[in-house]
Amino acid sequence: MVTEELNVMLHGTETILVVEDEPSILRLVVDTLQPLGYKLLEASNGPEALRISESTEGEIDLLLTDVIMPEMNGKELADIIKKSRQSIKILFMSGYTDETVIHHYIMDSTMNFLQKPLTPKKLMIKLNEVLDKKTV
Repeated sequence: MVTEELNVMLHGTETILVVEDEPSILRLVVDTLQPLGYKLLEASNGPEALRISESTEGEIDLLLTDVIMPEMNGKELADIIKKSRQSIKILFMSGYTDETVIHHYIMDSTMNFLQKPLTPKKLMIKLNEVLDKKTV
C-alpha cells in the first residue's frame, strides 16, 4: 500500500511554471520534478514569468513561486497571472516563516505555502496536495 501511494506521488503530467530568483533552488525544483514527467517552465523573476505565461499556449496547471523576489513579489505575480489563467493553482514558497509572509505580503492562511529549505520529498508531498485539491 505504501509503495502504491509513493508511486502515485512520483509521477505527474502537469505543466508547472516555477519562479525562483535563487538559481540553486530553481535547479533543485527542476531536477526533482522534470524526471517525474512534469513539464516545467522556468523563470527567475516575476516579469520573466509573465512573459512565459503570456506566450505559452495551453494550460499551465500550477504556478510555483517564491514570495519574496526583486521587481515583483510572488503574490503580485499570482494575482496578475490568475486574471488570464483562472484555473491555475498557486503554491507559494519562502524561506521566511508563513506568519512573516502572511503579515508582510498580504497573503492569508488559506493560501498554499511551502516552507524552505526544500527537500525533494517535502516538495513532492506539497505539490501533490495542491494539484489534487479541487478548485472552488
